[in-house]
Amino acid sequence: MIPASEALQRLREGNRRFAAGAPSHDALSHLERRNELLAGQEPFAIILGCSDSRVPAEIVFDQGLGDLFVIRVAGNVVASSQVGSVEFAASQYHTRLVVVLGHSTCGAILATLHELQNPGGETSRGLRSIVDRVRPAVEGLLATELRHDSDSLVRHAVRANIRSSVDHLRHGSEIIEQLVERNGLRVVGAEYSLESGLVEFLGDAD
Repeated sequence: MIPASEALQRLREGNRRFAAGAPSHDALSHLERRNELLAGQEPFAIILGCSDSRVPAEIVFDQGLGDLFVIRVAGNVVASSQVGSVEFAASQYHTRLVVVLGHSTCGAILATLHELQNPGGETSRGLRSIVDRVRPAVEGLLATELRHDSDSLVRHAVRANIRSSVDHLRHGSEIIEQLVERNGLRVVGAEYSLESGLVEFLGDAD
């Protein structure tokens, strides 16, 4: 079992390699590694990330097969299936780090802000389920001066949504709460910059 602090360091180092254009993993499907994993997996981190095609966790963190347990959903929102997936991985594989990975100019955030600023538009039930989960984290920002600066509004909304998802995971599951209190599980937020390729860990990740 890899402690959360070591897992964080691995992710930081891998991301620095990726951002510098010097990844260490030449391929994700080496035959030898695939054969090793037939007996089971021991991912050292759980990543709850956005489905955006520009933010594949294994590549962004320069990791290979079997290293990360990845859950992806638009807007890195937390619903019961995501909670259950984290519970499963943390309990079954003794993984001690969960990272909620958002990213700059997230489409789900933009869609939610647009809905809040232009209510009454037609939205599919599926898309609305995502917007409705993002809404509580970001709607308060529209009551601040940020509403006059769209770029700043989006940046703050992305981070507010990440923090909301972290809080939901930390406090929305008895299993996860117990793992945090008794077994050293850590749940942290992070934001990936589409511009630089760098991941910034937020809050108490240090």
